[in-house]
Amino acid sequence: MIKGCKICGISDTNTLNFLINHPHPPKFIGFICNYPKSSRYVEYENLKKLLSINPKQSYYVAVLVKPNREILEKIQKLPFDYYQLYDCSPEEIKEIKQKYQKKIITAFTIKSESDLTNYKLYSDVTDIYLFDSKGYEKSQSFDHDLIKNIKLNKELMIAGNIQYNDELKIYKNLTNFIDLSGGVETSGLKDLSKIEFFLKKVNKIKNEA
Repeated sequence: MIKGCKICGISDTNTLNFLINHPHPPKFIGFICNYPKSSRYVEYENLKKLLSINPKQSYYVAVLVKPNREILEKIQKLPFDYYQLYDCSPEEIKEIKQKYQKKIITAFTIKSESDLTNYKLYSDVTDIYLFDSKGYEKSQSFDHDLIKNIKLNKELMIAGNIQYNDELKIYKNLTNFIDLSGGVETSGLKDLSKIEFFLKKVNKIKNEA
């Protein structure tokens, strides 16, 4: 059952204010904290400025690719609700979770069935599973049929080149949260008209019987 969405890759105050003041705001808002290869990467000083804005009904998510101690120490006092972690072992996540007292979104990048062999190892340290494509910043797709029969003990979020105008009913029995970044952009920039369209669609499907 779809419970909400995440809009990821926010890097400007105009888009952030639009999201948090929307009548149907996203449940999660993501910021790329330590992956400069992404055009959506936010440097620390801008991150501080963005996170000084009250998120109201949304949760702030730090997106971190195999974070080192330096970045974790740097952002520890910023008001993130979740850390979304890529390329970390269960032991590394456990240490991060305990030390920084954050909820964890564990991200798995998927291309084939073999990429799903280890997800059960993370069940004790994960609050939400995220199944994403291998593309990272490139908005690639993966075959969602690969996760149709997976049984999880936690909530699930999916990403991977999902578009703002996709038919959301195809995800209704697959996931709890839908994660978009490139799918609500035009020429690499967040497009408020696409975000508006998508948030209305999510709200509608959430309220369908």
